[in-house]
Amino acid sequence: MKKSSYTIKELEVVYNPTQKVNDTKKFSIKSSKTTAEFIYKFYNINSISYQEEFLVAYLNNANNVIGIHQHSKGGITYTSVDLRIIMAIALKCFATGIIISHNHPAGTLSPSFEDRVITINIKNACKFFDIVLLDHIILTPSGEYFSFSDTGIL
Repeated sequence: MKKSSYTIKELEVVYNPTQKVNDTKKFSIKSSKTTAEFIYKFYNINSISYQEEFLVAYLNNANNVIGIHQHSKGGITYTSVDLRIIMAIALKCFATGIIISHNHPAGTLSPSFEDRVITINIKNACKFFDIVLLDHIILTPSGEYFSFSDTGIL
């Protein structure tokens, strides 16, 4: 029997907790309102009214923000969400909680069927790793928000 030899390349995702980021430094999650206002600052104000973005806030055990990751940037009505990337980053930075967020460029606050499905999928993935999905916040270009947690969907 012939023996095969495979080379596996190592990937590196860097987490540097000593790096100071002024926008996330010591921000603690208290309510959906303050969280929505905080996350809104990370959206590109020049494209929020025509292009969907999906952001993830990673939190420690005290609900302090470890960091914000722009997960994806899509088109007018859709952006891609990859659970594996969200969970890989959560594990790499030792997050115990996450908050997901995306914008609706048209300004509607109602979650779509797809919004509900991805929320359930992310919540289930988080459960597997003992990470809490605290909220899914939908933002409009004007800064209005919809909270899955506040409405009992989550």
